[in-house]
Amino acid sequence: MSRRHSAEKRQVLADPKFKDIIVTKFMNQIMRDGKKSVAERIVYGAFELVETRAKKNPVEIFHAALEAVAPSVEVRSRRVGGATYQVPVEVRTERRQALAIRWLSAAAASRNENTMRERLAGELMDASQGRGNAVKKREDTHRMADANKAFAHYRW
Repeated sequence: MSRRHSAEKRQVLADPKFKDIIVTKFMNQIMRDGKKSVAERIVYGAFELVETRAKKNPVEIFHAALEAVAPSVEVRSRRVGGATYQVPVEVRTERRQALAIRWLSAAAASRNENTMRERLAGELMDASQGRGNAVKKREDTHRMADANKAFAHYRW
């Protein structure tokens, strides 16, 4: 990690169908081996499935799912006098979004439906309703931060 200056953030273009930057970031997370068109088909296909099942705007459900998965606190390791403590810290908004996107993608991939479209649609529906593996991951993170509240005074 360079000590001179931090890397500048790249600007992401909004996706062509919904004109939403966060959908593009999610698509980039789904993408494997640089195959953006495959990722687009997966995400848009999942959104169509969500729309037919829920009879609502899929982008709204996607944003509700992201909000349900995004953590507000997490634990960071902090070394103090030879001992390592798990110190609870608040999560910055950019990191919240990145973690939520990553957790949703991983939870969808680990489901056992047939196609990635179905997995993603199912995970988005579950997460928007406050259940599913991605939401469980957020709750586990919050629980760990709560359990280590005693070390909050080591926050830097």
